[in-house]
Parts: sequence; C-alpha cells; structure tokens
Amino acid sequence: MAVQTGLRLSEIINLRWADVVLGSGAHVRCVGKGRKERCTPLTKEARTVLRAWFKEPSRSLNSEIVFPNVRGGKLSPDGVQYLLAKHLSVAKQTCSSLNTKRVSPHVLRHTAAMELLEAGVDLSVIALWLGHESVETTQMYLDANLAMKERALAKTTPAKTKTAVRYRPNDKLLVFLKGL
Repeated sequence: MAVQTGLRLSEIINLRWADVVLGSGAHVRCVGKGRKERCTPLTKEARTVLRAWFKEPSRSLNSEIVFPNVRGGKLSPDGVQYLLAKHLSVAKQTCSSLNTKRVSPHVLRHTAAMELLEAGVDLSVIALWLGHESVETTQMYLDANLAMKERALAKTTPAKTKTAVRYRPNDKLLVFLKGL
C-alpha cells in the first residue's frame, strides 16, 4: 500500500475503511499535512490485496481502521517500523541486495515517487500524488537513479558533434560591457 500510493506514515496509520473505494475508480482518500485532503488511485493489484485484507478474520476487531494493531486500535509509527523490519528480514533471505539498503516507510514513499517518475509521469502530477505544496518539494528528494540519468543523457547527446570553440569577445565589446 505504501509503495503503490506513496502515502505518508501518518496517512497510512489514520486510514479508515470509509476512505477506501475498491470498486470502479478505486482510490484512497486521506488527509495529509496541513489538513489537505487528497485522493490517490489504486492499482488492480492493490485493490485485490485490500479486498483480501478486508475479509481477514483478525481485521474484524475494529472494522473502522484499515491497518489495526493487535488490539484493534490504530498502529503506532513504531508498530509500522516493527512490521516493516519483520517483513524486510524475510525478504532479505531471497533478495540479497536488500542487505545493503536502508528501508523505512519514507523510503517506500520515495519508491512510489521514483516509479512514477520512471514511468514518465510529469513532476507536477507526482507532486499532487504525494500531496506536496509545490513541485520544488518533490524535486528535492526525487534524485533519479543512474540508469534513468544515463537514458536522459543518451537522448540529449547528438550523434556527431564537433568540439565547440570557446567564445572570446573582442576588446571593443568588453569595454562596452564594463561601461554598463
């Protein structure tokens, strides 16, 4: 859910079933920073997982909260960290590259942003998706990976180029510019 939606940790913790639409136009509605409400679409896979989660017998302790703790109340940030660490240790057994990575709920949010960027989604749409006030906020932590940078470089480098000669203004132009 975190990777697909890019929701903040606080948004995931506070998610209620009334905020989730699994039918046509599936999405989650949440209230983020600055009490701003936003709507994030759900993929077919996320809908399938959420439908299965909704049917889980243990979930019936508190039918209002999407991701309750063992007592049926809201998960705490530490509870989310614990669950993430627990599942990460299992994933590391089959994916050794995870051993060198630091994974946190915010990293999952960052992953959502990077997947959108790599899919060619405009930065302004990603900013809306993540609930950022401005595109500059999104830009600050969307450091594209090396492969993406190499693809961009390949698109901008002309096939046959000559070494450019550096422009050297003449003395008359320099005198004029200094006089401004």
